[in-house]
Formats: sequence, structure tokens, C-alpha cells
Amino acid sequence: MADLNPIAAWRRLLALPNESRTKTLAVAFLVSVICALMVSGATVYLRPIQSANRAAEEQARLEALVAGIPGMGDLLTGAGGELGTVVVDMNRGAAAREVTPDGLAAALEDRGNWTELTGGQDLAGLGSRPDLAQIYLLRDGQGDISLVILPVSGLGYNGPIDAIIALRGDMQTVAGFAITRQAETPGLGGRIEESAWLGQFPGTRLTDSGGTVRFAVARGASGSEYEVDGITGATRTSNAITQMIRFWLGPQGYGPLIDAIRRGEF
Repeated sequence: MADLNPIAAWRRLLALPNESRTKTLAVAFLVSVICALMVSGATVYLRPIQSANRAAEEQARLEALVAGIPGMGDLLTGAGGELGTVVVDMNRGAAAREVTPDGLAAALEDRGNWTELTGGQDLAGLGSRPDLAQIYLLRDGQGDISLVILPVSGLGYNGPIDAIIALRGDMQTVAGFAITRQAETPGLGGRIEESAWLGQFPGTRLTDSGGTVRFAVARGASGSEYEVDGITGATRTSNAITQMIRFWLGPQGYGPLIDAIRRGEF
């Protein structure tokens, strides 16, 4: 009967000449097993550290992204708290199922994830609205939402206008507004990017006690808590901003999401 003593077998293996194919294969196999065990052990040990590093990197990326939007950096600094992001299902006003921020662009390539807008629905002149959108939430030390940052868009006088609107935790008050893309006439509608005009938005009320969106860019000086001053000579651009904000904060836009946040579902 063959000797099954592992120590004896190991000694016989070591006694073989180095040129032996058996010895070479055996040593290679043992080295690969040891390396595999070391890698597996390191993976298990390092997994919590890697997760924490990924979370920190994602947090830094989010903060850099939002802080890079004109006017938002100071707003985030003053608000404090932890910034997070989520893809929301616009129809349900809830977190999207199985769609992450990394997969959003691919999901929106599917026209099945868009809603066609007709008639009086299309206040912003978009033609269609994505059913998925990435939003940003800032929470205070108690975990309550203190700021919600929403991307909005609409059709201006010369082309699309993209913007970001930040809402206070009450979901009724503007915390900040920034234009991220526009092609309006320089010196007229193009003034929507001027800090003096954008500086009117913080503190502006959006909805009345009944929940109706009342925000407007006035045709002259603002006359209520729901208005900001109009831009002289840029009536169509001013109207586009009014309609854009009313659309996105209404039932066809973020309305279901805003209702869910008010109910404490986020």
C-alpha cells in the first residue's frame, strides 16, 4: 500500500531533482494555491475599507459636480450636511427600480423611458419628458432633507435652456437657481446668467397654500413673494423661465416627487 503520510510524500517531492517535471508542476500548483488563498483573504479583509473609500470618492464627486454649477457652491457650504444622489421615477415620485446614476444615460436611450407631452401639458416646450431623472438631496445632521437640487429644462427664445433649481426642505421656497446652458440673445435674454438677476431667486415662494405653483418672472418689477423681476427687452426669455419652472414643479414634472418628500418618504 502506498505511503499516505503527507510529510513523507513532501520529502520525496523535495528529493526529486529540480529538472523533474513532477516537482515543477507540484511546486507551481502549491504556489498558485497559496497565492489564491492570500488574495481571497486580502479581499475579505479589505472589502470594508474599499467600500468606505468608494463611498468617500462618490461623495467627493457629487460635491464637486454640484459645487461646479454657478451659484451652488456657496449654497452647499452654507447649508452643511451630507449630499447624496438618487435616480427618481418621475411618474411614481419614488426612487427608480434597478436604475443607478451610472446607468441613467443608457436607460434614457430607450424611448420607452420617455413620456410624450401634448397640448397644455407641455408648458416648457419640450415635446417629451424623461421618465427618469437624477436629483441631489442634502440632509442635515438629523437626516432630514434640508435641500433638494433638481435639473430643469425648457425651450427659450433661441434654443434650449438648461438649469438647476434648489429648493429648501419645505419644498415651497427657492434656495438657489443657476443656468447651466442657454443660447439667448446677448445683452437681452442672455442676462439670465447674470448673478444680479439670479440673486433674486433665493427666498422666492413657489406655491400658494393650496399647492398651486405661482412662481413667475414678472413683466417689470416683481410684485409678490412668488415673483422675480423681469428682464427688459427679453419678454419671451422671461416667459420661458416662468413656464419651465411651472412645468417641472407641477404634476407633469417633479410634482409627485415633491409630494413624496413632503410625506417623508425620502
